[in-house]
Amino acid sequence: MSYGLLHNVNRSRHTVDQLGASPAPPIGSELDPEDEVHIDLTGRENQEDNFELKDLSGVRNGTEDPESSFDHGLPDSDSDDEKSPGFGKSRRTGASTVQSFMLYTADEERSVIKKFDRRLVLFIAFLYMLSFLDRSNIGNARIAGLSEDLHLNSMQYEWLLRAFYITYVLFEWMTLLWKVFPPHVYLAICVASWGLIASLQSITFSFASLLALRAALGIGEAAFVGVPFFLSFFYRRDELAYRTGLFISAAPLATSFASSLAWAITKAGTHIPIASWRLLFLLEGFPSIIVSVFVFLYIPDNPESARYLTRRERRVAQLRLRKEKDLAANGLENRGLKGREILETLKDPKSYLTAAMLFCCNVAFSSLPVFLPTIIEEMGHSALTSQALSAPPYLVAFFVVLLTAYLSDRYCSRSTFVVFHALLAASGYAMMAIAGAREASPGWRYVGVYPASMGFFSAVTIIITWTINNQDSDSKKGTGVAMLNYIGQLGPLVGVHLYPDSDQPFYVKGMSICAVFMAAAAVLAFGLRRILIAQNRKRATEELTDSGEDEGLFEQNKRKSETKHFVFML
Repeated sequence: MSYGLLHNVNRSRHTVDQLGASPAPPIGSELDPEDEVHIDLTGRENQEDNFELKDLSGVRNGTEDPESSFDHGLPDSDSDDEKSPGFGKSRRTGASTVQSFMLYTADEERSVIKKFDRRLVLFIAFLYMLSFLDRSNIGNARIAGLSEDLHLNSMQYEWLLRAFYITYVLFEWMTLLWKVFPPHVYLAICVASWGLIASLQSITFSFASLLALRAALGIGEAAFVGVPFFLSFFYRRDELAYRTGLFISAAPLATSFASSLAWAITKAGTHIPIASWRLLFLLEGFPSIIVSVFVFLYIPDNPESARYLTRRERRVAQLRLRKEKDLAANGLENRGLKGREILETLKDPKSYLTAAMLFCCNVAFSSLPVFLPTIIEEMGHSALTSQALSAPPYLVAFFVVLLTAYLSDRYCSRSTFVVFHALLAASGYAMMAIAGAREASPGWRYVGVYPASMGFFSAVTIIITWTINNQDSDSKKGTGVAMLNYIGQLGPLVGVHLYPDSDQPFYVKGMSICAVFMAAAAVLAFGLRRILIAQNRKRATEELTDSGEDEGLFEQNKRKSETKHFVFML
């Protein structure tokens, strides 16, 4: 590098430093043409203006860019090897080491995020609503005549619920397949499979055939639980909770919608020669088959393949995530898994703590939606009224989940909201248990459903997001989500046993057990918070210790510093 060029580069670095920018890499260190430099013109860490490095020589990705060409008056660096002053080794100074800045604005970034919110997240939430309808409508089908027509006793009904969750848990490893197969193909197959299986429930005539279909439905829907991991391909850590909230909130919305739909179908079933519960399975299952076609055509595999983004927006979508990607892999980790990172996650105690939290929440999360219509009916209401009264608590939970997720992202906090909502749910279940034990009026038990549903839906949303936030690579995120669901989804196997017919109409034991589990989730969340605080302090201490080392060893310490600088979200 000639002295004139070195002088100009140093003047540029001095000017940037005066503006409050982050220090540039040492002169003489190799710049990757794909690396992005982010400059903070206000001195704030979270400045939204990002800069894309553009080659001043007019060559970009192998093609000439006439707008950026200029005559630098220097000999061709590709044919010149020189000693860099102060580094004592020769290096080739190619076009990629002389670059300028091109701004992408905060407005461009917001535009990209809004498009993903409207066209990706809402569509995914719609798919989750369909899956939740097909999963939980057996509770509505039961009071619509399923048990009478198939001559099911309480134990057989519990086995129908248990069969779904057994296969659902056994096939949680399919979460990792989001990194193996193109997501649009993988997701389309999942949606088509659960739609077909759910529809076939409408033609069953025996307990055995319905049991087999419920087990198959668990396999089809197990693949879908990795959606929050899929969303992390498009959003940053501090944006993920709200988007996961939009996704998870489809569950209470689906439950309220299912109750209203079940009410209408049950009423219509009295005027047609088809049993109401058969019509319910068919009308809620078959639409998923049709929607799977649109999934294949519409869902992008990553930000760069989103058809509804312009070329510039796809570039912005890619650049804004570069801080959270593995730069050592030059952003090429689009497919495949890393075995070493999978093993590290399996040995990480933090993964088991979040999984234990989800287990506690799922005991309540899975049992109440299935048994709520029956609980309300046992309060003295008719079947039609029970279907209608099941909807409002979940509709309220829908809005609370969105508010909770928004606030969690805004304040970059997870544990606070998990603790609060877990205790809120525990109070709701405690209210129902106490009201039942004292044989109070049904209204008291119904009021307790509201804090219970608001609490466990919100807690589950934040726990899933928290798991993804505290893993620093895609392989670890996928493994963390799989572990979360392997252990967490064992909760429903406990939950389905909490409301036997012998405990009706008050179900005091089931309500009390759910209250205890939700309180335990709050304790675990507080404990994990303390662990993460200690680990963040330890990493900060290590960073201060390493700051005294030779800063010239940039490439040698690059991989170590990337891992060390990862901060756990509390």
